[in-house]
Amino acid sequence: MDSVDLEVLKSSARWLEHGHRALLVTVVKTWGSSPRPEGAMLAVRDDGLVVGSVSGGCIEDDLIDRVRRHGIEQTRPEAVKYGITAEEAHRFGLPCGGTIQLVLEPLTQQSGIAELCDSVERGALVARTVDMATGTARLTPAQATDGVDFDGQRLLTIHGPRYRMLVIGAGQLSRYLCHIAVGLDYQVTVCDPREEYTDEWDIPGTKIVRTMPDDTVLDMKLDERCAVIALTHDPKLDDLALMEALKTPAFYVGALGSRRNNAARRERLKEFDLNETELARLHGPVGIYIGSRTPPEIAVSILAEVTAAKNGVSLPTLLQVEGAKAAREVAAGGDAACSV
Repeated sequence: MDSVDLEVLKSSARWLEHGHRALLVTVVKTWGSSPRPEGAMLAVRDDGLVVGSVSGGCIEDDLIDRVRRHGIEQTRPEAVKYGITAEEAHRFGLPCGGTIQLVLEPLTQQSGIAELCDSVERGALVARTVDMATGTARLTPAQATDGVDFDGQRLLTIHGPRYRMLVIGAGQLSRYLCHIAVGLDYQVTVCDPREEYTDEWDIPGTKIVRTMPDDTVLDMKLDERCAVIALTHDPKLDDLALMEALKTPAFYVGALGSRRNNAARRERLKEFDLNETELARLHGPVGIYIGSRTPPEIAVSILAEVTAAKNGVSLPTLLQVEGAKAAREVAAGGDAACSV
């Protein structure tokens, strides 16, 4: 879960502890365009104070007004829809054709929010199931592949630590990439045993380690919510780390380099005990093709590809660096032939 939704849970637990009532609002289904994804959360305190978001702002205003005028009267969860008609969609600022379904859950000390926060802080991945008829909540271990599920009778939400990113190398490109990655809410670890690169590392929100990269990969116990990006151009640092990372369930493993260097890297990795399936998981040359040349542009390119992988989006060949450059070379060759 992202830090915004974690703050929603922490605020809710704190309000309850101080004797306030609170309404937890969760996006459970969307149709058409929607400003916030399923699972996004908002908490409204009994005096109208709010944390989090479920839309561009107008739905929040409606919920705050509802609480201020009537208080939190309900005793059980209820499902509501916004944006069913064109008039409502315009009123609540939803994109054209967008409809959003929310579950409004009145919280109590028995809702398990404090226990949920404690589990997430310990790094656990937790499923929270709410019975819509009784409001009873149950916490159980979850799998990384689980997601929000709502069938009208129960609401299942998944809560866990932030996505993690391991960046190998603390050079100039890593600085730009880590700045953006922190903004994207990754828990960023930068690994570089070279003192000349790490002594001046000062990027807020990141953790720097000076161990060998392959040891760091093993120590981090990477899971499906992790990305690994090798940026050193040094096979002694990159290759062993990539070998270990490709054996893990990490959702993204990529390495910087030209097409020629990438081909050489794949040949080197074949000498280790990696099978073809594991090798095929390597993203390289890393990033999507946007004509990037400067370190900030390259960082944007890389994180765009990471974001696509995180969201389960398969990029067409012409957006991948290797495919796009090959197509441009073919096109350039064709133009040259036509001009002869």
